[in-house]
Amino acid sequence: MSDSIAPSLLVAMPQLLDPNFRRTVVLLVHHDPEGTFGVVLNRETGIRAPQLCESIEIEWCGDPAALVHWGGPVQPQTGWVLFDGPGRASEEVHDVAGGVSFAGSLEVLRRMASEPPSRLRVLLGYAGWGPGQLELELAEGAWLLAPVDPSVIFEVGREEMWAHVVRSLGIEPATLVASRGVH
Repeated sequence: MSDSIAPSLLVAMPQLLDPNFRRTVVLLVHHDPEGTFGVVLNRETGIRAPQLCESIEIEWCGDPAALVHWGGPVQPQTGWVLFDGPGRASEEVHDVAGGVSFAGSLEVLRRMASEPPSRLRVLLGYAGWGPGQLELELAEGAWLLAPVDPSVIFEVGREEMWAHVVRSLGIEPATLVASRGVH
């Protein structure tokens, strides 16, 4: 039996004042006593995928307007891909949940860039928490946890994502107020 809260969606509450995470939805990919790793889903970098790929000598064969997403403030020079990939687990690709696959290798990016699946996110950076840090933030009421839903990751627009996930929990976003403690 695992005490891991990953995979799940982490939804920032109004009292979370860190501008990096205001109204964010984070996909928690890994959580254990050593720490937590995730990627922000509803922010973009302004960098187009073809531009990023060209800078690392990879040919992008997908939508020329596809934007790279901002995965978080930690190591913004690192890249990750999220894609709809049931049954694609390998040493380089990890099944996160419900057909959502995650990878951080150049070889996987090269494969994705040559034949981009319809459900794909390229991200730079990640969100990380040290041992016990996220648990403390959860206890302070800074975050809500929600189940992973691939349609949220790949189909809900970034501007609507936060409110969409909050509503999926049966909460009207306008009723949330900034306060400390467990809600």
